[in-house]
Amino acid sequence: MKCLTDTTEERIKEAAKTVFLEKGFDGTTTRDIASAAGINSALMNYYFRSKEKLFQSIFNDVCTLMFEGMLELINQPISLRDKISKLMDHQFQMMMQNPNLTIFIMNELRLNPERLYGTLGMAKQVPESIFHQQIEDAIAQGIITPIDSDHILTMIIANIQFLFVSKPMTMLAQGLDEAGFNAFATRHMEYVKDMICEYLFKPESVT
Repeated sequence: MKCLTDTTEERIKEAAKTVFLEKGFDGTTTRDIASAAGINSALMNYYFRSKEKLFQSIFNDVCTLMFEGMLELINQPISLRDKISKLMDHQFQMMMQNPNLTIFIMNELRLNPERLYGTLGMAKQVPESIFHQQIEDAIAQGIITPIDSDHILTMIIANIQFLFVSKPMTMLAQGLDEAGFNAFATRHMEYVKDMICEYLFKPESVT
């Protein structure tokens, strides 16, 4: 019975994630979620007493999806250049799999900035990370251009996420279908990776 309960709850959460990412909190009804999950509204209300409670659970999950993988990467004992490359690959793959993620988070934080508080703990870990220390060491050794680690992460996130935020405009302007956009995005990500590394690393540095 517990297995069935867990399965139903997960099905509701997966359906809610899909609908919330598409419509946002205000545009979503419990009926929408129940329909997407293939259950009735009464059963959905049994598992999640309110749309607000379900939304907060989903919002926490997507923020974790966005930041947790990055936190794991910035603390890996690998070279700085490899780490930057892996951070970009992680962001890119995450956005390929969840193209509405950035718009969803931006819209909800614009309407309800207090929802950001739950993610601040993740952001506060950056100054204590291996990545931050690697940046400081590389600057001291003259290997990279002096820059704060937060700016590097912002460059990575912004350059990749905007590619997906602007996806409809890019597809329309260039006459791309889904496969064409994916190919364009993959090439663009490599250009951005080269651009950031060219800016950061001084000639002959290999760290």
